[in-house]
Amino acid sequence: MKHLVILVLSCLFSGFASAAPSADEILMASDVIRNPGRPFSVTVTLTEFQAGKQVDTSTLASYSRIQQQGGQFSSLIRFVLPARDAGKLMLKNGSDMWFYDPVSKASVRLSPQQRLLGQASNGDVATVNLARDYKATLAGEEEIKDGEGQLRKTNKLALAAAAPGVTYASIEMWVDAQSNRPIKAKFFAESARLLKTAFYRKYQLQLGVERPTETVIIDGLNPQSVTIMRFSDYVARAIPETWMQRDFLPRFQPE
Repeated sequence: MKHLVILVLSCLFSGFASAAPSADEILMASDVIRNPGRPFSVTVTLTEFQAGKQVDTSTLASYSRIQQQGGQFSSLIRFVLPARDAGKLMLKNGSDMWFYDPVSKASVRLSPQQRLLGQASNGDVATVNLARDYKATLAGEEEIKDGEGQLRKTNKLALAAAAPGVTYASIEMWVDAQSNRPIKAKFFAESARLLKTAFYRKYQLQLGVERPTETVIIDGLNPQSVTIMRFSDYVARAIPETWMQRDFLPRFQPE
């Protein structure tokens, strides 16, 4: 009898150990792949294409750290290029987003949904843990082509906004079934209109994890309108909490 109880318990625990992860757990795992879990800086280069021809570009330096409360990121973004925008700043702290111009010395509130360049919005360039702002449900398993044309078995997640001030009302996301790498996402407005489709690609080892170093964003209505976000020069670094305060923007000096 004793041996039978041990056998049953062993089977039960084995069953628990092999239980499939929940949709929220899959989303959290994909967040860990996209974002370092410690303060860091990264260079973000945006390039806009229309019908295959480059029409605009911008380079930003992003500084991000996880908030002490809530576990979401705060991001300070410094414009580097073009020269006419150098030194301008954007700050995202919680649901608040601000733009600061050192010439006018004025800071104004921004909408995360507002376009920054091409198909990239203000909210797209700020580091975000999606699992903190969205509730995920598993919408099925699909085999799709990734951003480099390779077939991938994925878990499809349906994300519904669970926090105010988020960039998108809902998201459909395809995550690699084996590695939890984000592969593809579709972003929707409150009206359910498709705003854009994104492919996460060119994975490289950055701060100890293989992360996507390029996101291809395609307009929801015009597939000829494409913006590529490239991420380079990841550096783990100390980022003071004061950098994430609106009142500090006039005093910010890049190191």
